Amino acid sequence: MPIARAAKRATVRLGAVVLAGALLAACGGSSDDASDSAGGKVTLTVDLFGSFGYKEAGLYAEYQKLHPEITIKQTDTQDEADYWKSLQTRLAGGGGLADVQGIEVGRIASVTQQQADKFEDLNKYGAEKLKGQFAEAKWAAATGKNGEVLGLGTDVGPEAMCYRTDLFEQAGLPTDREELAQKWSTWEGYLELGKQYKAKAPAKSTWLDSVGSLYSIMIGQEKERYYDASGKLIWETNPALKTAWDTSVEAAQSDLSAKLDQWSPQWNQAFAAGSFATIPCPAWMLGYIKGQAGDAGKGKWDIAKLPGGAGNWGGSYLSVPKAAKNKKEAYELIAWLTAPEQQAKLFQKVGNFPSATGAIDKVAGATDEYFSGAPIGKIFGDAAKAAPVQVLGVHDQNVAQQITNALSEVERKGLAADKAWANAKKGVANTIG
Repeated sequence: MPIARAAKRATVRLGAVVLAGALLAACGGSSDDASDSAGGKVTLTVDLFGSFGYKEAGLYAEYQKLHPEITIKQTDTQDEADYWKSLQTRLAGGGGLADVQGIEVGRIASVTQQQADKFEDLNKYGAEKLKGQFAEAKWAAATGKNGEVLGLGTDVGPEAMCYRTDLFEQAGLPTDREELAQKWSTWEGYLELGKQYKAKAPAKSTWLDSVGSLYSIMIGQEKERYYDASGKLIWETNPALKTAWDTSVEAAQSDLSAKLDQWSPQWNQAFAAGSFATIPCPAWMLGYIKGQAGDAGKGKWDIAKLPGGAGNWGGSYLSVPKAAKNKKEAYELIAWLTAPEQQAKLFQKVGNFPSATGAIDKVAGATDEYFSGAPIGKIFGDAAKAAPVQVLGVHDQNVAQQITNALSEVERKGLAADKAWANAKKGVANTIG
């Protein structure tokens, strides 16, 4: 997830912050390789954001069965931005770090370009042998300037559109995923359908959850977003970004959204309440929807091809801090979790789409009964193959957060778009200098 996984981004993801004093002490690191083992037992601490899905898919239980000397303890932070801020504080102080830390794809350039000295070079443990397992772009993004491997790729975030068939029926809209893909082949078509939905929408229901999610999914369709290939910050003049901004503003001003902050308790509750009919969904969002909508949502959701072409939103890495207590054991765990076999299991159980090339063919025929039997292997597989290889910059997530904050002002406060844009510019300047 993952943004996200983003943007939350962003990545999305399940859990709650548990970083109080006792846990900080338990996760506290040292600069050597001494483990906290007792009698041959090792407790591995894993600190993630949102829903990577390992616990839910039973992978921790499987690993512990294969390695009875290992106990895995995971902590989560729901909002990736909160997670990253806390991680920066702990990296600066050298304490309170877990054996394994998740890194969202929008932060990986910061790790490789600015914080390589804070993380283990996984080549020390044999990571170079794994290079062929991953898509070239996924591997390269976590490689430092001196060839260090600073993380192993988990998922990627190929994009689609999730929708509620029962709400569509009540509003008189078609529910067939192929027909919808034709009708909303463009973002203009998507907004037009939204206006039709609004005219006949069931009580207390809107077209989409948040214009922030609309912006995030649209900008995920672009190769260059915030930086160009030379590393120059281009977001203010990038026409593709302006198109995503303008479309999101139109959705807000047309009152098509539920005006919910992603990852908030209200947003979580809205999945079960039927507060919105569509949500832009990278693959990692599937598990999140299931978790929030629950058993009552089974068969009410479906998935269709995304308007405007393929894109990617989110995806993550697993890294080992230099302050980790159990570096070797941590590497062995993340190498196992990111292997093709486990990535395939993860997709089939919770929807996180593989970054390991060997896993993609394994899931090509996958369907999901929760989402009305949707051919998720094909939908997300096709999107993954067609999505652009994105240029990643040091401050991608910081810029994205300021833009979505500004869009929220348009959506929830009715602020004029030009004033919100000015606020985004100020926010970026204050955040990254």
